[in-house]
Amino acid sequence: MQEDLELPDLGVEVYDEITVSFWHVEEDEEFEEGEDIMEVSTNKATFNIPAPYSGRLIKILAQEGDVVKVGDIIAITETEGY
Repeated sequence: MQEDLELPDLGVEVYDEITVSFWHVEEDEEFEEGEDIMEVSTNKATFNIPAPYSGRLIKILAQEGDVVKVGDIIAITETEGY
């Protein structure tokens, strides 16, 4: 089953820009729940984003350098069989 992966709440102020710094997982790679799948940064801090579940990354929607908001769909994943 495909699922939209949303950027979780990082506990940062709403006026902070959140920029995608780096994806630790590439398209078509599998990941485990709790594994760091991407890194984002604000003007104050850098955050590793852990996977909320196990699956496979199908499509990255938020590319490195993109500015995103909490709740934005950042990737499409496959969860069936994981």
